[in-house]
Amino acid sequence: MSVTRGNLQRRTVRAFAAVIVVVLSLAISATAVADTGVKAERADLLARAMAEGRALDLTVHSPSMNRDVPVRVLVAADTSVPRPTLYLLNGSGGGEGDAHWFVQTDIVKFAADKNVNIVVPMSGGYSYYTDWVKVDPNFGINKWTTFLTRELPPVIDQKVNGSGANGIAGISMAGTSVLALAESAPDLYRTVAAYSGCAETSTRLGQLAVQAVVGERGDVRNMWGPVGGPGWRDHDPVINAHKLRGKAIYVSSGTGLPGRHDRLANEAIDGDVAEYARIVGVGGPLEAATYYCTQNLDKRLKQLRIPATFDYEPGTHSWPYWQDQLAKSWPMLERALTR
Repeated sequence: MSVTRGNLQRRTVRAFAAVIVVVLSLAISATAVADTGVKAERADLLARAMAEGRALDLTVHSPSMNRDVPVRVLVAADTSVPRPTLYLLNGSGGGEGDAHWFVQTDIVKFAADKNVNIVVPMSGGYSYYTDWVKVDPNFGINKWTTFLTRELPPVIDQKVNGSGANGIAGISMAGTSVLALAESAPDLYRTVAAYSGCAETSTRLGQLAVQAVVGERGDVRNMWGPVGGPGWRDHDPVINAHKLRGKAIYVSSGTGLPGRHDRLANEAIDGDVAEYARIVGVGGPLEAATYYCTQNLDKRLKQLRIPATFDYEPGTHSWPYWQDQLAKSWPMLERALTR
């Protein structure tokens, strides 16, 4: 029996969906993490940056959520004039554990000579950084779009002499969120970069990706209403891709096949066979799913004749690749923010 292209695509989606369901049931984080020595070195660099005033820990009150939100800021190297701001979001954990930019990457060292303020919210786990339509029994009030687009920017501009030029970037869960945030606040962000995020929320694969993140921590119906309903289409970056016109756009994904960081001798794995199997066996299929979503966004932007940079390479769903992608996307981000 012959297999049509449409049947093949449907089978591919079903295969990816099956992987996501398995990851949800196992509740496994797929990302490689830094070893103890590297963590200690990065903590020391951060402590020195704090002591020198190059890094700040702020507590910003959110009226819409009636809560205080911890926010970490890497201050621009030269503060003699107002500087632009890049909002850099963490993945599914929201920075509430060790899976965040300051533990898992060299962000403090990277930012030391940059004339851009880098702002990282250290909360918002499993929320998709969106405004939930209902109060959730576990999460309470989630109004992250309101916080990030309306409440936080004026505070940052006042605290660190921001210029009002803003960009936004994020990984994994936030790779979806930053695209939706840029679409929802078209006048706020000049540029957006999404690393390893599924750019769909209204397709079956996109819905399962969201459900896998939210999982048993919250009721996903409290986020955008019934699964598959209008709210899910309203937040779908592919459907709303036309709203990205005029922005500098960078989107990346690994293919899911093992890449240069997926070797036993590499820093995050350090010869640990079980860790290698976890990263390749779970992080590989997860990244293959984001690769599929990313290609759909790529096609849609081409249809709309909206310029964007897409970067694909072998690799899994893990931090070493996101550190690389921040560096690769930086020239584009910096140009857009300083023009």
